[in-house]
Amino acid sequence: MSARAAAVAVEDLSMEFISRGQRLVALQNIDLDIAPGEFFVIVGPSGCGKTTLLRVLQGLTRATRGRILIGGKVVTGPGTDRGFVFQQDALYPWRSVLRNVGFGLELQGVAKTQARARARAMIDLVGLGGFENHYPHELSGGMRQRVNLARALAIEPAILLMDEPFAALDALTRETMQHELLRIAAAAGTTVIFITHQIDESVFLGDRVAVFATRPGRLQEIIPIDLPRPRPAGVKQSPEFQSHVARIVRLIGSYESH
Repeated sequence: MSARAAAVAVEDLSMEFISRGQRLVALQNIDLDIAPGEFFVIVGPSGCGKTTLLRVLQGLTRATRGRILIGGKVVTGPGTDRGFVFQQDALYPWRSVLRNVGFGLELQGVAKTQARARARAMIDLVGLGGFENHYPHELSGGMRQRVNLARALAIEPAILLMDEPFAALDALTRETMQHELLRIAAAAGTTVIFITHQIDESVFLGDRVAVFATRPGRLQEIIPIDLPRPRPAGVKQSPEFQSHVARIVRLIGSYESH
């Protein structure tokens, strides 16, 4: 895929830090293309540079070498073409659900009537219709992350960056949110780049899974997940699903043992 045709193109990207007088290579020679509308998952051990890559994609951190193109344009800083969903919900406690979701639109100077209509549409999309006037402390963890997701989608980003957004949720809520995220992403038509530590989650969500290794952080392999969509819960018990999981476990295990 050409850089111009890709939704995201990462070209020879490396990131280095100086820590306690020593050079730390967080990312080394990363090359990858992500197609428009793709659900692209990154998995790997702690310290492999997953979050660093997401920060570079968002424009919050400048790479030491290489470049990132989004829609054929070089990333030089943050932009409204990218939405970011953090591990913690990061909602404003003094704002209602409606005003939290509309916050990014306010910053963009969108007219109040239009911003409210867009925020309400996103609240309905994430399944929180009727909770517009509730406050974060009145919501469960899963509901707060739905609000976080709605806020990111409200600005209509081309790319949705998600940094372990379900890590703080209990197992049952996490399962529910996995299914909901697939539904929401398909409805919105957004390209998603999703980071997780959970291998089964990566296989369930992803069109492709990028397996990273650490010391230094580098891309080892990109695995196509040839499971049909929509994906029912029962797919996790299928031999095909378990085969993908086992392959990723072996990859991560082989590099962690080096």
